[in-house]
Amino acid sequence: MRRGRSSRAGSDREHSGSAENRVGRGSADRERARSLRRKVFLVTAVCVTVIAALVGVLWFSPLMSVRQIAYVGDGRVTEEEVLRVLDVAEGTPLLRVDTGAAARRVAGIPRVAEVRVQREYPSTVRVTVMERVPVVFFDSPQGQHLMDAGGVDYAIEPPPPGLARLVTPTPGHDDHVTQVALAVLEQLPEEVRFQVSEVAAPTISNISVTLDDGRVLVWGSAEDSERKSAVVSVLLTQPGQVFDVSSPELPTVK
Repeated sequence: MRRGRSSRAGSDREHSGSAENRVGRGSADRERARSLRRKVFLVTAVCVTVIAALVGVLWFSPLMSVRQIAYVGDGRVTEEEVLRVLDVAEGTPLLRVDTGAAARRVAGIPRVAEVRVQREYPSTVRVTVMERVPVVFFDSPQGQHLMDAGGVDYAIEPPPPGLARLVTPTPGHDDHVTQVALAVLEQLPEEVRFQVSEVAAPTISNISVTLDDGRVLVWGSAEDSERKSAVVSVLLTQPGQVFDVSSPELPTVK
């Protein structure tokens, strides 16, 4: 009986020691975790402070300010036109240049189709402009208007040689008939499109195309344009003056 009590006492002491060890290890782990969190906090605080100081230097310092504006264009929009609306003064810190607002101002030039304004450290603002490409022109009392593939009327001037005339009741970007006529022109086979002298669309269902040699393609509506385009290439190899593909299943030649 005494040995039994002694064994139980020894066992109790062992369990007590294990519990104390676990408590001790838990306290040490918590202390290490707190120490790690303090170190992470200190490192983060230092990094934030350094970044804030660097941003402050770049924001206010003349060390990285605009000293050059580089213009890259592909047509008739001049550097002088761009600089007038860009509104970026030399000496402005690069970080304070609002590239988005500057790009929107340049995009307001009628001939500009796309524009990109970039900061190039340490001291350059680069402006890259792509101009609109005319696909048709239309006549008005003011003169001949150039229009791009999106229907944007962007200039009044003589059209370049070979440009097709657009004839619609009210040509313009927001005019549905204009957009349909331009879509038909885009659907034509490339070898045919380069021969077009006029696209006429009194209505959206009565579209016709006149070629340089006087031949006429009666297109009808814009429906089934892909099938009509495939038929046209074959049909134009036949003699005739009027090629009607308004019903691509039953094309006719007159």
